[in-house]
This record gives sequence, C-alpha cells and structure tokens, in this order.
Amino acid sequence: MNDLKLFSGRANLDLARRVTSYLGLPLGRIAMGNFPDGEISCKIEEDVRGRDIFLIQPTCPPVNETLMELLIMIESFKRASAERITAVMPYFGYARQDRKDEGRVPITAKLVANIITRAGADRVLAMDLHAAQIQGFFDIPVDHLYAAPVIDEHFLNLEIPKDDIVVVSPDEGSIKRALSHVSGLGGRLAIVDKRRTGGDTRQANLIGGPIEGKVALIFDDMITTGGSICGAADMVKEAGAQKIYLAATHGVLCCKAIELIRSSPVDRVVITDTVPLTRERSLPNITVLSVAPLLGEAIKRIHRNESVSRLFV
Repeated sequence: MNDLKLFSGRANLDLARRVTSYLGLPLGRIAMGNFPDGEISCKIEEDVRGRDIFLIQPTCPPVNETLMELLIMIESFKRASAERITAVMPYFGYARQDRKDEGRVPITAKLVANIITRAGADRVLAMDLHAAQIQGFFDIPVDHLYAAPVIDEHFLNLEIPKDDIVVVSPDEGSIKRALSHVSGLGGRLAIVDKRRTGGDTRQANLIGGPIEGKVALIFDDMITTGGSICGAADMVKEAGAQKIYLAATHGVLCCKAIELIRSSPVDRVVITDTVPLTRERSLPNITVLSVAPLLGEAIKRIHRNESVSRLFV
C-alpha cells in the first residue's frame, strides 16, 4: 500500500485520523487556509505524483464551505499529477433535492455530482446517501457504504430481547431502511404514517406494532432539525413504548434539534462520526459510533481493486 495516500480537508479531521489509524498510515500533509477575503487556499506539502489519493471530506455544515474546499483539493491533486483521486464523502450535502417534485426547482444532487466529476475526481466513496439513486447522478464509479452494520452491532451489544424490539420507520420513505434493521436485529416493524400539508407536517397514525411495553428503535439516515424523528418518538411514547432509542448515520443536528431532543421522551440517541459533533450540539444521552473501520476497509479494498460489496455479505 505504498502508493496509497490519504488527505483530509478541515470538515472532519478527527474521522480522518481514525481512518488513517485503522490503516496504519500517516495522514498526508496539506495546508488548508483562507485568504483575507475568505477564499480558500490549498497547498499539498508532499509529492503525490502517480499516487492513489483518497480525500476525506464530508460536505457537512457549513456545506458551501466544505464543498468548495473539496473541489479545490481535487483540483490541486489533479494538477499535481496524482494517478487516481477518490473523494471520500461520509456525508453528501445537497442531497435533498434529488428530483423535480414541483415546477421550477433545481436538482442540486445532480449539480453537485457534475461539479465533483468536472473538478477531476475519478471515484467517489459515500455513506448512506439520502437517496440511493444519487449514485446514478455521477459519471464516475460510486461506492455506497451503509452504517447499518455498525449501528446494529451497537444495539446487539445491549442484549435487548428480540421479542421486545419494535423497529420504527419515521416515515414511508424509510421503510426499506427499517426492514434492513429488522433483519439484523429481529423484532417487529412499525411505521409512522406522516401526512404533509404544504410546509406543515402532521403525524397521522402509527401502523404496525404493538408498541406497548416494547423497546422502540427509530432509524433514519440523518437527524437534521429533529422535527420528524422526535415527532415519531412522541407517537411511540403515546403508544406505550417502555424505552425509545433514536438512531441515524448523520447527526447534522441544526436549528433547534438539540432542544427538541432534550424535551422529547427519548432515552438515547445513537449517531456516527460522519459529521463532527461539537460540544455545543452534544447531550449526555447522545452516543457517537465510529465508521472509521468501515471506511478504512473500503479504502483498502478500492486501492487493491478488491470487492467493496463483500463488506456487506
């Protein structure tokens, strides 16, 4: 693996260090900064000619800053004659608008895919994309990882009896994800039937169960404002759940998410380190799991031209 080099932007340095620790490799030397007017500066401080380069940079908030930083890094390595550049994006920003669901709106997920490709990336490694079809927006190979094995292992270690588990999908769009967790953890499936009127969201009813006296595990791909998943927690509490766990890959936790979680009937929130958790956005009942070993193994397999899909077999 002498030809493999890993570099990181400023979005999530802690995760990058965990990945390099797993691989037993040093983190590449790169100087990232800002000019007085706010423009991003970049200088690679070691030779990368002919090397297999992996750039670890989730495009998490501030999204515009982290995305632009990734593009500038890709451009720098392209001009430094790197053999192959893989953009490792544990969190893919601008993923919500993945289709035209009404007139005169952009498909920003496709736009970002085009920009990353045009900047010079040869490959993308992503985790739990907001919509799986985003893989098809790229004209370069995309390896799509799932954090479910990491999250399921955490809940299995809690040794909750399978008969006591109810896996809850917070909306209809997350049913497939919830079913994968049912397969890994056991238990039954329940679905929050969520009706929307304009910009308002109304929790209609709970399908499946029964919930009373059970341990409810509510899974989603991300917790952003917390409104949807905390609303689901309120519903299962009213239905008589004994304990409630929220779990998501990406803990964006913006706006009033922390306040909502603090006031919700949730026993514990489980997220991963794809998005860095600052002290201001932390709570005692938030557990952060690391996906560094999963990313590291995928990077090693991509470098060796081995199967990445075998990670999920």
